[in-house]
Amino acid sequence: MSRLAILGAGPIGLEVALAAAERGDDFTVYEAAPAVGGYVRDWGHVRLFTPWAMNVSARARRALGDGAPAGAALPSGAQLVEHLLEPLAALPALAPHIRLGTRVLAVGRDGLLKHEAMGSPKRGRRTFRLLVRTLDGAEAIQRADAVIDATGTYGNPNRLGNGGIDAVNESAFEQRIDRAMVAFEAEPARWAGATILLTGSGHSAQTAARDLVAFARHAPDTRVVWALRREPPDFGAVDGDPLPERAALNATAAEIASGAAASVQVRTGCVTEALAERDGRLAVTLRNGDGEELVVDRILALNGGVGDASLYRQLQVHECYATCGPMRLAAALLGGSGGDCLAQGSHGPDTLVNPEPGFFILGAKSYGRNSQFLLCIGWQQVDDVFGGLLGS
Repeated sequence: MSRLAILGAGPIGLEVALAAAERGDDFTVYEAAPAVGGYVRDWGHVRLFTPWAMNVSARARRALGDGAPAGAALPSGAQLVEHLLEPLAALPALAPHIRLGTRVLAVGRDGLLKHEAMGSPKRGRRTFRLLVRTLDGAEAIQRADAVIDATGTYGNPNRLGNGGIDAVNESAFEQRIDRAMVAFEAEPARWAGATILLTGSGHSAQTAARDLVAFARHAPDTRVVWALRREPPDFGAVDGDPLPERAALNATAAEIASGAAASVQVRTGCVTEALAERDGRLAVTLRNGDGEELVVDRILALNGGVGDASLYRQLQVHECYATCGPMRLAAALLGGSGGDCLAQGSHGPDTLVNPEPGFFILGAKSYGRNSQFLLCIGWQQVDDVFGGLLGS
């Protein structure tokens, strides 16, 4: 294989780069952020549920040798960057191939539109064209013979409104809506004494609720309204959870939802309909049967995310209409037994194949709306791709 483009310098993107370096491929890693692990840094204050032993691949351990982190400690996102991603990116085999501050805006085939040469070998013989933009706004075209999209889901959060679309006027108030994890203690001026609308019920929202309760103990005028779409809320608890920190978070979220924290009011079975300006604050219309207007200072919308499909709009990628993941993998996941993510494994090379030859989606993005992805699954996906799906 002549040229491989790797989109994203997070944990899976760097794993792909290691595999490419081992094989002697000509590869380039494109990372939109000015440093590796851009999205991981956004939740750097949050601790993982899994220990170092589950977050460092065998390939990374070989590359880093004695410097590879190990053991039973649970790393934070910042520690994952400092002790794993940055050392990997600094390796002589990887460093010259990583382009930081370079966002891939779109991927297409040279001279072909999406509908052309369907099922024809002609399509695979055309190079990929990548439109990239650097932090200074300069744009250029790069070329590749194969592309691996490992951009994840964190940078493409779901919208706030009912039915997953924008609430009325949501885009007009974008600057007053936070859609990523927040270290409240590091930004007290923004949050202390504020009335905050928190939405979402997944682990990110649960973590935010827990942290806001702790923050409000030192900023007692801080108030939170936690709006949950389901009634009763589903926090994804696992019977006999083998991960103690995850079990503890689920238990804390359930306690908060039951009214255990005076600083948090919980609204269940409600959705966000509209936003408006009210004397410099945000008036939010929540609906659960009848409408309720709530006036807040800030909104923290942690409703999950899904990969950005606009990158490959002109490629022949067959996506599941329900999960937005690649169809073959989505079908395998939907047909599986479900349950705890720790019981998940790779579903094999065939599930990673798209109608578009030489284009692969790996990592969390490959799981679409399915939240059971683990790093170890991503490593298996990398092995699947380099074990035969990519040309030699």
